Amino acid sequence: MKRLQEEINNLKKSLLQMASMVEEMIVKSVKSLKEKNTPLAEEIIRNDDVINRMEIDIDNLCIKILALYHPEAEDLRTVTMIMKINNDLERIGDHAVNIAERAIYLSDKPPVKPLIDIPRMAEKATEMLRESIEAFVNKNAELAVEVCKKDDEVDYLENQIMRELITYMMEDPSTIDRSLRLILIARDLERVADLATNIAEDAFYIASGQILKHHAMEMSRE
Repeated sequence: MKRLQEEINNLKKSLLQMASMVEEMIVKSVKSLKEKNTPLAEEIIRNDDVINRMEIDIDNLCIKILALYHPEAEDLRTVTMIMKINNDLERIGDHAVNIAERAIYLSDKPPVKPLIDIPRMAEKATEMLRESIEAFVNKNAELAVEVCKKDDEVDYLENQIMRELITYMMEDPSTIDRSLRLILIARDLERVADLATNIAEDAFYIASGQILKHHAMEMSRE
């Protein structure tokens, strides 16, 4: 039905707008940490309400489409997966807010160490998010699989950050509070990568009609 396709296209546009906004929030939250930029961090926190409203609007549009048009096959997969992706994007926005709040706390305190791996984690995680959305838009199952494989790179960086900061805390207990905040920021970025992986799995399902399981990913690496 022509009207159904118009509604789904509008739905995709809203989702892409939300994805772009949460990606920018992650980038800016890490920038606020690096530059000790409290006003930028506060901007991220204010944007949380905007993301929450967008999530509600997209959910309501999905429900409207399901109720009015009873989509089938690929259209049904698309609408139901958009509902899942919508929720994952809202959660990514929450992690950006967490990072911004921790950046504000650390802004007037001396650095524990130069920030190298956390920005690298952020770059990897946002790349995964961007590519997972691209896989969704272009129905690219191969790209979706590649995104899922990148999750291990982010996990490695998180473990490296944790090991280094634990060493700093053991050698100098005065760094414990600041180090714990940095560990939590790394955990937030690891969760962003996990959520990008979820989106990639949803994109794979939309493109192929098949479910991409974690054990299948492990087999594909062998």
